[in-house]
Amino acid sequence: MATRTDRHLSTAELEAGLDLIRRAPSSDGVVELIVSRPAEGEREVLEEGVLDLVEGLVGDSWHARGSKRTADGSAHPDMQLNVMSARVIDLVAAGERERWALAGDQLYVDLDLSEANLPPGTRLALGTAVIEVTAEPHTGCAKFVARFGADAHRFVNTRTYRHLRLRGLNAKVVEPGTIRSGDPLRKL
Repeated sequence: MATRTDRHLSTAELEAGLDLIRRAPSSDGVVELIVSRPAEGEREVLEEGVLDLVEGLVGDSWHARGSKRTADGSAHPDMQLNVMSARVIDLVAAGERERWALAGDQLYVDLDLSEANLPPGTRLALGTAVIEVTAEPHTGCAKFVARFGADAHRFVNTRTYRHLRLRGLNAKVVEPGTIRSGDPLRKL
């Protein structure tokens, strides 16, 4: 078992991983990790999850938590799921897979998440479900800085790489279903 170091990579170390990130598959990928956030600061790694039209990932707190981006504070329908590149989180977490869930996303996938490859409206089939990429931006927060360092926060949010969506993307469920870690992920 690896020793957890919580090592924060430098900007140079992060930029050295860009080639591997850019080589992610464009249409046929894999669901690498599914994470539910049952309450603030809690993470539950799931082997299997259910995607629901209303709740998003069943058992996740997205729906109950609400959003500052809606007039009434309710959950933002276009921010139902946070999807992050497995290649990016592996780099940012310094290769420590047990730290991936700390990023706060529900789905970690091996797929090219760039704007050019997955513009808003693109649908992805995973397990028996289908999700749709939304236009809402996904950015890192203060918690991301604390967990992975200021260089990682700048790296995933810098204008230079914004088109790659290194911090990930937002999506919503359009066809409910069951997903499993290791499921193929296909761009429709």
